[in-house]
Amino acid sequence: MVAEVLAKGGARVRVVDHMASPARKFLMAGRGGLNLTHSEALESFLDRYGAARGVLEPAIRAFPPEALIDWCNGLGIETFIGSSGRVFPKVMKASPLLRAWLRRLDSLGVELELRTRWTGEKESDAMILAMGGASWPRLGSDAQWAEILARRGIRVNPFIPTNCGVTIPWSAHFAERFAGVPLKRIAVTSAGRTVRGEAVITRTGLEGGAIYALNPELRQSGNLTLDLKPDLTVAALAERLSRPKGKSSQSTWLRKATGLAPVAIALLREADMPATASAIKALPLTLTGTDALARAISSAGGVALTEIDRNFELKAWPQVYAVGEMLDWEAPTGGYLLQACFATAIMASRACLERLQSAPGRPQLPSK
Repeated sequence: MVAEVLAKGGARVRVVDHMASPARKFLMAGRGGLNLTHSEALESFLDRYGAARGVLEPAIRAFPPEALIDWCNGLGIETFIGSSGRVFPKVMKASPLLRAWLRRLDSLGVELELRTRWTGEKESDAMILAMGGASWPRLGSDAQWAEILARRGIRVNPFIPTNCGVTIPWSAHFAERFAGVPLKRIAVTSAGRTVRGEAVITRTGLEGGAIYALNPELRQSGNLTLDLKPDLTVAALAERLSRPKGKSSQSTWLRKATGLAPVAIALLREADMPATASAIKALPLTLTGTDALARAISSAGGVALTEIDRNFELKAWPQVYAVGEMLDWEAPTGGYLLQACFATAIMASRACLERLQSAPGRPQLPSK
């Protein structure tokens, strides 16, 4: 996105990538349909960025979700809004979009230099760093740049896995029987915040949208509470549980009385909790950690937000910018990650062009 904005503005652009082919993490994001952005109201959208909203908001307002959709359509890739409000390309994968994008960059004269690792030099009039965080390092974002910036006195906060699963010490029997089984229509609470959605049992804990959305709170508290029947009140559950059991087994009676799935009933046993209304509505689980960075969808940490100006230029390094997941912010899945990466790239690129055009002795770049 940086290369496109700069090249359209008349700059000569070289993209340096240490991988053998470009956009590998972008292609990985497309394995699940390529969730580009979200259709919710912008104020709610901006709230998803938490403490980083103030820094990211100007960029996202300048390049909001509808602008990203228009850009995608301009490449010949139509989009649609899913039932959850998420926006996807109709082809439901990243490769057609990437091919069209690379053709556009080639037509603009952008040079792509592969298998070349940046070692810290500034060889151009301006440089925009877009080297990712530290998640999925085998796709290229191995964060080796952090040491380079640290040597220049730029503060880089430690990387933390986010949008990742949490680890819970299940018994061997429970893990063997229920790994891969979803917990549907639940509510998850941690540190006073509640999210409704789904989760999936893994051999080592829990993952899924409801867990990802609470990653900051889960890191803070170290525990979570599951509401296995969020559409029923404690009183309604208690009334159902007061019905005669008859000759049914405990599991069959619970399933018929409450509508709990077998995995939810097994969770009560796993947590050594009685089958009461209060336990079903607030099942406590203690965490032992999170998935590793190598398995996380994204990472928090990176260049401290105090190290950049409002255009994402590094205060300690003139005409060098840092954008995307290199910066210390986080957001849940749902299109918020790609939207902010694209928006920060565009704001930095526009500011960079203005600086280049106003530099003393520089020929004016054509306005396009």
